[in-house]
Amino acid sequence: MFKNRRATASLLALCLALLALPSFAAEAPAQGKVNVNTATAEQLTLLPRVGPALAERILDFRKENGPFKKPEDLMLVRGIGQKSFELLAPYVTTSGETTLKAKVRSTRAAVAEG
Repeated sequence: MFKNRRATASLLALCLALLALPSFAAEAPAQGKVNVNTATAEQLTLLPRVGPALAERILDFRKENGPFKKPEDLMLVRGIGQKSFELLAPYVTTSGETTLKAKVRSTRAAVAEG
């Protein structure tokens, strides 16, 4: 009987210790979209793998060629290929408001999968 109490107490202590550990779950994906036809350079840099230089190229392309007709047209901008576009696609639109509020982080592993 004593061994069962000890085992139960050990199991309970282990469960409590596990509950106290920080969560290692991946953080939730960013919510929102960036309208590539109206976004500022700052808003464009919220997109994954888009820094200030690429944001400026998107703005320059838009200024020279007019609004993007479809999100896939981003691949016409120097520096955005198929793999990069696949990372951007969930977060871009050509109409409506820009609602993305935080930088979307991406990893090289995500690029390699695409």
